[in-house]
Amino acid sequence: MNQILEKNLFLFKEHVGMFKASNNYDIYDPDSKKIILHCREKNLNFFFKIVRMFFNDFKRMTPFEIEIHGLNGEKVLKVKKRFTLFLSKVEVFDENNRIIGVLKQKLSLKGKFEILDPIGNIICNLKGNLVGWNFKFFKDDKELGLVTKKWSGIGKEMFTSADNYILEIKDIVEKTSSVRLLILASVICIDMVIKE
Repeated sequence: MNQILEKNLFLFKEHVGMFKASNNYDIYDPDSKKIILHCREKNLNFFFKIVRMFFNDFKRMTPFEIEIHGLNGEKVLKVKKRFTLFLSKVEVFDENNRIIGVLKQKLSLKGKFEILDPIGNIICNLKGNLVGWNFKFFKDDKELGLVTKKWSGIGKEMFTSADNYILEIKDIVEKTSSVRLLILASVICIDMVIKE
């Protein structure tokens, strides 16, 4: 696993675009304010580009495949969702394209996912608060992490579709645990499945 993923704080900045179809992000170290990872959407076909650009109500249904790479180009993980009509299922793959978990959306007005290992065991839950843009990761009663939306100015948020998120992974999550990858992938899932 890439050593950058041992950090506890990440800032996700979505690329700005008025009529963008694909979603791309840069991940920063909030302390140094330097980019540490790139997230790029790949393989979006022409039909789904049109749907995303002109039919906002259907954006959440469209498939996506986003890869996260280090600055030297090495793949860190891949987040993939197929076309869905209702509740989404998002697969997360490691740098070697092995599935390490699944984010399974649950019926909830607040935004809730079960985070599962490859054989379907629950690792933790992601629960949202849509009013405050806060999402927390829980295993039993322990909080593993937190995602909050970082507002970068009312003008930028009103006239573009760009969002910024801060991810905090708690110290109780081991530095080499694949749970870190699943939590990191969940930020993309929040933006692409819940917030779009």
